[in-house]
Amino acid sequence: MIIGSAVIELDIAASASLKDKRRVVKAVIARLQRDYNLAVAEVDALDSWHRAVIGIVTVSNDAGYAHGLLEKAISALADWRLDCELASYHVEIL
Repeated sequence: MIIGSAVIELDIAASASLKDKRRVVKAVIARLQRDYNLAVAEVDALDSWHRAVIGIVTVSNDAGYAHGLLEKAISALADWRLDCELASYHVEIL
């Protein structure tokens, strides 16, 4: 069993409150779950208005597939979210 995980850091510059931030984060999480069948959660910077850290996990029997799926999801996130910017990410295969 191969476990692929990624940690994504988002900058949400236009956020004026935690409510604004959570609206963006909730939409990101829902779309990643729906489009890529990944386990997704906000894992850090919960009280920061302009920063979100999201964890993503998938399980597979092929390390290449797991890595490719995570990279594809992160790339898509960078393309379709205009209200947040992908600051950094790290992918790890266990």
